[in-house]
Formats: sequence, C-alpha cells, structure tokens
Amino acid sequence: MLADKIIFTGLQCLGIPYVFNAPSDQTDKFDCSSLIQYIFRVNGISLPRNSRQQFEIGLPISFSHIQKGDLLFFTTEKRKNRRGPSKIGHVGIYIGNGEMLHTYRPKNKVTISKLNSYWKAVFVMAKRVI
Repeated sequence: MLADKIIFTGLQCLGIPYVFNAPSDQTDKFDCSSLIQYIFRVNGISLPRNSRQQFEIGLPISFSHIQKGDLLFFTTEKRKNRRGPSKIGHVGIYIGNGEMLHTYRPKNKVTISKLNSYWKAVFVMAKRVI
C-alpha cells in the first residue's frame, strides 16, 4: 500500500534536524513542508514546496476521517486569524494510531507527535493526495 511506503520513507527521516526554509534539494535538514515534499517525491508524488501550496491540492478530509498518509494542516499563532491557505503554518503526515510524523521548531528534528489537544486545537484540515 502506498501510504505504508510513504510512512516507511518518513520514518527513515526521524532525527534529521529542523531548519526553517530548508532547501528542497537537501536531505540533511528539513522544514515541515520540505520534509513532506521529499517523502512524497521519493514515492512518485510531486507536491509543491510550501505548506500553503500543499494545502491547495488534494481531497479535503475531516479530522474524524483521516487515514494513514493523509496530510494534516495546522495554523499558528501568527496565522490563526487569516483565511484560506494563508492560515496554514504547519504540515505533517498522519501515520496512524493518533500520531503524525513532522518536524517543527520546538523539537528541532523530524519526530512523531501524538495528535493531542494542542494539535487538535490548531488543526485546520487534512488532505488526501494518494
């Protein structure tokens, strides 16, 4: 199944450092959207470079219907009052069991996080691109 291959690829990236605006042609550092772009590219799916562009593609999915491999989009404190794609400030991949694979500044590396109350509060939408 493609979703399992995507998750497997992502798990190989655990621990790689987070760097804001990391170039998309590097695999020694990622930001949230370059990580997503890389994982999907390795598995034959071309995605745009940043999270707002990635948000504009795929089939919208509600939180209650997310499946492995879905992209999860979140807002941030700076962006929460904006509308449309400009509201998006973070992206991750749903890996099942209430967890996502992503990278972000506080953790400073590719990591797995529980979709806890914090992430649910800033969740905007999921998108299915596979």
